[in-house]
Amino acid sequence: MSIDRTGVGALGRIVGSITVAGERMPRVELSPAASDLLAMLWGEHGPLMFHQSGGCCDGSSPMCYPAGDFITSDADVLLGELDLGPADAGRTDVSGHPGASSEADVAGSPRIVPFWMSAEQFAYWRHTYLTVDVVKGRGSGFSVEAPEGVRFLIRSRLIEE
Repeated sequence: MSIDRTGVGALGRIVGSITVAGERMPRVELSPAASDLLAMLWGEHGPLMFHQSGGCCDGSSPMCYPAGDFITSDADVLLGELDLGPADAGRTDVSGHPGASSEADVAGSPRIVPFWMSAEQFAYWRHTYLTVDVVKGRGSGFSVEAPEGVRFLIRSRLIEE
């Protein structure tokens, strides 16, 4: 995977939807490099999701899973939904992952990636805006980008209202 450092990926920066009750602005976005990587991973694994646990081992790296492989609960907050745009025309069936359906590969169907965070972690990060970026390096073996030699990384900044 080639990481685009110019700031202009094929998909560009993608800003998540507003999903936190009472919020007036989005909380999460994808860098152009993360957008491109996520689109490639969608093609391999089908529908995807992010989860940021704040646990001891993943630090500032959100985990990217095939949709449904990580079960969320009331202990998690949906920070946003990242829209990769419609599936490309001429796509073939995905890798056969049980969470991927052929419906996800129909040209023009939406590719929405939810970004979840543990409620406990959100309590600490409530005043931050998150950018999901991608850097070279070894990530978690459970996150789908790990075999690519890159990992997703959270870059945060304070929200100024």
